[in-house]
Amino acid sequence: MTASLSRRHLIGLGLAATTTAALAACTPAGVTPMPTTSAAWIPPTDPMRFPTGYTWGAATSAFQIEGSTTVDGRGPSVWDTFCAEPGRVRGGATGDPGADHYVRWESDLDLMAELGIGAYRFSVAWPRIQPTGSGAVNQKGIDFYRRLVDGLVDRGIRPGITLFHWDLPQALQDAGGWPSRDTAYRFADYAAIMFDALGDVAADWFTINEPKTHAFVGHWYGGHAPGLTSPDAAAAAVHHQLLGHGLAVERFRASSAVGRIGIALNLAPIYPISEVFADSAKRIDGRENRLFLDPVLLGRYPTDAVGNLRGLVPANRAAFDALVLDGDLATISSPSDFLAVQYYGAEGAGFDGASVPVFPTSSAPWQQVHPEGLFDLLTRIAADYPAIPLVITENGMPDPTSAVTVDDDHRVEFFRTHFQQARRAIDAGVPLEAHYVWSMLDNFEWAEGYEQRWGIVAVDFDTQERTPKKSFAFYQGVIGDNAVAPA
Repeated sequence: MTASLSRRHLIGLGLAATTTAALAACTPAGVTPMPTTSAAWIPPTDPMRFPTGYTWGAATSAFQIEGSTTVDGRGPSVWDTFCAEPGRVRGGATGDPGADHYVRWESDLDLMAELGIGAYRFSVAWPRIQPTGSGAVNQKGIDFYRRLVDGLVDRGIRPGITLFHWDLPQALQDAGGWPSRDTAYRFADYAAIMFDALGDVAADWFTINEPKTHAFVGHWYGGHAPGLTSPDAAAAAVHHQLLGHGLAVERFRASSAVGRIGIALNLAPIYPISEVFADSAKRIDGRENRLFLDPVLLGRYPTDAVGNLRGLVPANRAAFDALVLDGDLATISSPSDFLAVQYYGAEGAGFDGASVPVFPTSSAPWQQVHPEGLFDLLTRIAADYPAIPLVITENGMPDPTSAVTVDDDHRVEFFRTHFQQARRAIDAGVPLEAHYVWSMLDNFEWAEGYEQRWGIVAVDFDTQERTPKKSFAFYQGVIGDNAVAPA
């Protein structure tokens, strides 16, 4: 894949084309592309108020904002290696400087306090804690996250601690990476280190961030680190990340850590462009959603997510099944305290398992913006799976320009409409407890380098000056009122 691939570019698309021309080519004569969605909904004219105690938050990840990738004993990650390979990332960008958060964390926390968020979700850089992914602990890494967590608590902000957001220590990749079962055990050991180090603080812990993205884009499409192009490696990475999640939950229960723990899954409602494509939608749903939801919440893998039919992960199903040892699914489905849902948009299903565009896209071509899809997704999870608290841990869109800007009315409207759908889901009985926006800061956007800006705070990467955007003020008002007003 080329350097222009975004952080989720081609997720859910498999080998299908994503252009309008492809949509027409995949549509039988006489069938009008028309997504089947929930009934038309008109927002109320009064503000939609959220339940008392509802949590408003913001999110980031370590490699995207910290910078300082070679200081204080941090080891190299797969993303450091990937960025060093010519042509992998736009402009040859790397994780330095990021948003220089490793140095500027205190003033960044002050911005969060000014915003008024009740929770901040960040990720721990595994290579800062164990530079080679196993063995001795780097105390300077522990100390940084201790300062960060204490700074949040001092400001009345609940920490949300993600253990893995794609920056696998390179030494573990050299030993096989997530396609190797041993990495799941190394992850559990690392998780236990963090529970011992920070477990005295009431926090929400997130084991794995978007195992789908890391498996598919990093191991199947080749657009993210580690840059592999093997469906079989991707399928193995799915299973071993989920196994690592379950092992970490078990370690959490065995520790003295307080707080809660769960996994963060990026999910998307799938809409057939016609009822004749219902089977296509089911296959894509298996690959995009049930491959992750079913093992975590039901203790089983779906039978229609991996295999040789178009729309599935095109890996060897027998080889995938052989990876699942006795007891694995019981471990993966170890009871979590919540399910974290990351929502960016919807997908369409066309002929024979082809993913097709049906909704407007943002400046990130992979993102089909459909606020009502959030309602459909949340109510579907509540209806199809055992009761579990839900939290939205990522939700956002990029600016249309790579230039520093604070004029982001598009993001204000994105947030408004998605907040409305979240409140609508609560009214429908969904046990939704929190909403984190992505992202707190403009940052390194994976294969897009610094060409896409997702933050509610603008960052000038030359000077590291921070400037709150219009969306910051809008969100500040939502948090203060615990309500979203009509447009």
